[in-house]
Amino acid sequence: MSLDRETIVRIAKLARIDVEDSEIDGLASELNNILDWVETLNSISTEGVEPMVGVGVSKAPLRMDNTNDGDIAEAVLANAPDPAPPYFTVPKVIE
Repeated sequence: MSLDRETIVRIAKLARIDVEDSEIDGLASELNNILDWVETLNSISTEGVEPMVGVGVSKAPLRMDNTNDGDIAEAVLANAPDPAPPYFTVPKVIE
């Protein structure tokens, strides 16, 4: 597949990219190289290759998702300018 000048201009317009006339030929060359590379992927035999569900999928057991407050509420509130344990106080923002 080869992209011509008109197609490059249309792609740039759809992507809302301002492309100068002098840049069109360079973009056409780059996009054609990318498309040629993608076409070579079609020639690779994937017979017998198990499809991936996702990247980084492992067979490792998952840990339990236990939530806690970290047991450092007092240390966190120590940084607050006007704490009202166990909460932070903030200025009223409704007018």
